[in-house]
Amino acid sequence: MNFESLLANYLEVLKKFRVFDGRSRRREFWMFALCNFIIFAGLGILGRFPGIGVLFTGISILYSLAILVPGIAVGIRRLHDTNRTGFFMLLCLIPLVGVIVLLLFCAQEGNSGEKQYGPDPKAS
Repeated sequence: MNFESLLANYLEVLKKFRVFDGRSRRREFWMFALCNFIIFAGLGILGRFPGIGVLFTGISILYSLAILVPGIAVGIRRLHDTNRTGFFMLLCLIPLVGVIVLLLFCAQEGNSGEKQYGPDPKAS
């Protein structure tokens, strides 16, 4: 894994922010999650500094709103790759247990071959 690969996967998710159908590979999903973690960690650290903390807290809130739709879209596509419906994303509304189950679903290897949600993303 290098920086270019991380950035390419992150930008790919942002480009497909309106695409809720199809399938998404584990790599695409987890690189997007890693990149968001790094950005939020940086904003959180900068938010601790006196004087500029309020600014970076506001930027963090705006960033979280900006990636909400792309995050939901890539999560649904990831669930499609494991042959599950996108409604499983609602599991994140269940505190702790729902999020853990959803993360386990997203960590599973996708089904090979063409399924009802589209062609295998590894094949292309």
